[in-house]
Amino acid sequence: MPNARYEVAQFVARTGEVLNVLPVTGISYGETLNGAGTATAGVPLKAADPDTLIPGVSALAVLRDSEPVWGGMMWTADADLDAGTLTLNASGWHSYYAACYLGGFFRLPDGGDGRLLGRWMGYKGTKDQALLLRDWFERANDDDGIGTDTSRLNTTGRIRSREWGFSEFKNTAEAINELADEDGGFDFRYETYWRDKAHIGNRFVMSPRVSSTFPALTHRVSCNVTRVTYDGSKLASTSFAFGADMGTGVKPYAWKSNVLDTPTLVQVATYADLKATADLIPKANAIATVGRSPIAIPTLTLYPGVFEPSAYLPGSYGSVQIDSGYVRLLDDFVLTERRVDVDVNGTETVALSLASKDVFVNGDSG
Repeated sequence: MPNARYEVAQFVARTGEVLNVLPVTGISYGETLNGAGTATAGVPLKAADPDTLIPGVSALAVLRDSEPVWGGMMWTADADLDAGTLTLNASGWHSYYAACYLGGFFRLPDGGDGRLLGRWMGYKGTKDQALLLRDWFERANDDDGIGTDTSRLNTTGRIRSREWGFSEFKNTAEAINELADEDGGFDFRYETYWRDKAHIGNRFVMSPRVSSTFPALTHRVSCNVTRVTYDGSKLASTSFAFGADMGTGVKPYAWKSNVLDTPTLVQVATYADLKATADLIPKANAIATVGRSPIAIPTLTLYPGVFEPSAYLPGSYGSVQIDSGYVRLLDDFVLTERRVDVDVNGTETVALSLASKDVFVNGDSG
């Protein structure tokens, strides 16, 4: 099987306009479940235009046989004059929303004197999860954002309430993660795609947890399992989720219990921006779900010829079989991170990180 051909498309983050397609001397890119992921690419120093390739202004898309397989903001660049290479460092689209806040800026008439007048407001909403997300993306992209497409956001039937005052200055990425991570939550990712022949776009996609699969993996047949760790530090006989101090020293809270063979173990978390017990129940349930059993975490590399980007997406699950001394596993695992390293010849080395599927299965998911 011939090696894939890799390039990097350089484009304007705000508009998606492609300005250049850069050859690469090596590239590493990765996706993280419900996170930004990162990419690092080496390009010949003379192939880059300093007038258009600008950290914080430019975005990058990793092209595999001309199709985008990763995209995000270019935040830093490192020029090695002796080697004649430029290293570009980017983070996935979610990193942009870490710099956006949900206060919301509202323009007011300028009175004819040309001055920009406006005021920052808070946010308050009780809506379906998907409609909250759509609100937040619209606010972030109203004024020179990155134009994330939300057309694939479908309502889930799960109503959630969120309220933040201006002074709380809520980080949009953080708000999305908190909504996704609670019980009854969801998985999300950003797709990078050709909008047309001259523009690249990005799209937010949410899906029910563990709703897609990847091909079964067997140690020393289709992959090489390099490490397995076991973590019991999150086990919980009882989980508590506390909310904001209401000014009287009293905090709303919710709790959930598990029946375990362990000694009594309690997990506690505080969500200082949640003010109602109803909003804390999914949080307590999520902590309890993670605390039902020890977490097995395998790390593995795929054998050559096994990898297809569409087959191994973060959030998908599949069976992993390992029989090697202490490590005896035949269970379903969720793919939490995918890392692809590509050398100058286009040879791919693909590493996957996984975690026990039980950790991601909702408890009381209303």
